Amino acid sequence: MRRNTGWVLFLVLFGVGLFGMASTGAALYIRLVYMGALLLAATWLWTRLSLRSLRIIRRARSLRASVGDIFEESYELVNPSRIPRLFVEVKNETNLPAAAGSRLLTWLSGKENRTYLARSWLTQRGAFPLGPTTLTSGDPFGFFTVKQTFPSTASLLVLPLIIPISDFPSLTGLLPGGKAIQRKSYEVTPHASGLREYVTGDPLKRIHWPSTARRGKLMVKEFEQDPQSELWIFLDAQRMVQAELPYETPVARDNWIFSRRPEVHLPPSTLEYGVSLAASLAHYFIEQRRAVGFVTDGPVYTVIPAERSERQESKVLETLAFVAGEGTLSLASLVDLHSPQMPLGSSALLITSSVRDDVALVAVELLQRRNLRPVVILLMAHSFGGAEGSEELATKLEQRGIPVCKVYNNANLGELLAEFAAGHRQQENRSWHAHPSTLST
Repeated sequence: MRRNTGWVLFLVLFGVGLFGMASTGAALYIRLVYMGALLLAATWLWTRLSLRSLRIIRRARSLRASVGDIFEESYELVNPSRIPRLFVEVKNETNLPAAAGSRLLTWLSGKENRTYLARSWLTQRGAFPLGPTTLTSGDPFGFFTVKQTFPSTASLLVLPLIIPISDFPSLTGLLPGGKAIQRKSYEVTPHASGLREYVTGDPLKRIHWPSTARRGKLMVKEFEQDPQSELWIFLDAQRMVQAELPYETPVARDNWIFSRRPEVHLPPSTLEYGVSLAASLAHYFIEQRRAVGFVTDGPVYTVIPAERSERQESKVLETLAFVAGEGTLSLASLVDLHSPQMPLGSSALLITSSVRDDVALVAVELLQRRNLRPVVILLMAHSFGGAEGSEELATKLEQRGIPVCKVYNNANLGELLAEFAAGHRQQENRSWHAHPSTLST
């Protein structure tokens, strides 16, 4: 708007001068023409110099955050020359939703550095480049503008939203406790299988000092896996089973420090609910020192072997940050591919929004045939705008004795999982009182 007004004033000034000079030849009109030409040349030169040698530096304390966090980033505009800048517009052109950082800075003196802090509310998982950043400036009259773009030099990794879980079924295996299997473990388990010489990279906590003293060389203990300690999370990311309702992306704001942070709501999408549930349950069980593995096809078939370390949680969350609902493998295919590699007696947590009997029921049957215990978290597709049939499928699974946690759109997931755990515990108690001898063997 300012540029249009400036050009209108210039054209009026220059046009009156030309018309007066042609009609009367008076010196006043000649001066108007020269003044207009000099003004145009001066503003063009001003614009050409307005961004010369300017630099923008962006810094962040951490390049890793989670959905719902406030991401803080420092912007520093550096003017190394003695030329003052009338105004500089900083535009953050990242594809991060609701990203802050765009500002209009006025009167940047020579040799001055201007710093400000931007706070962005993170609402979407994934990796987002911190940039590019565009600087825009011009002359005071708005005749000309000039832009300079600085490419991104870093990326922000936004992990999925982790929901606080107070309770969930323990999902112990079907085998009696303590039965080990003949498979080496990189973690310390209750089942020691032997000794071997120390090699570079072995943790010091596995050194067996009595044997080391006896043999005069470092010896470390080897362990076998405990089948009951493994929990596998299967996330169904097949394209054809996903459903999503339209929603509005939050707008960018900078003043989160002065206002109340809004409550985090997951998008009304079966994929986003499934990803958040998988991340939350992985976090919950790893905190309980359970070995957790993860399998999905979204869109790349991915298997993360079961471990119980904090590093395992990072690997699962980083994988979930990039999961997309573009997979081609069904839940039954995922189970069929990976269940032969699962230790006997492991538990499987199936997260799906499928309404097809031949998918969910086949996946459950494949696990039960291998003496693996499945639990299903069923995202009710119709509440997300998807196909009907979730209620019927849940009924069929429950008739087979499969624990089913039904998740609806807009549900409080923390409370829902706690209620599911309480109901599951009551059902197990009733079964135990009905058949105590069977459950004790």
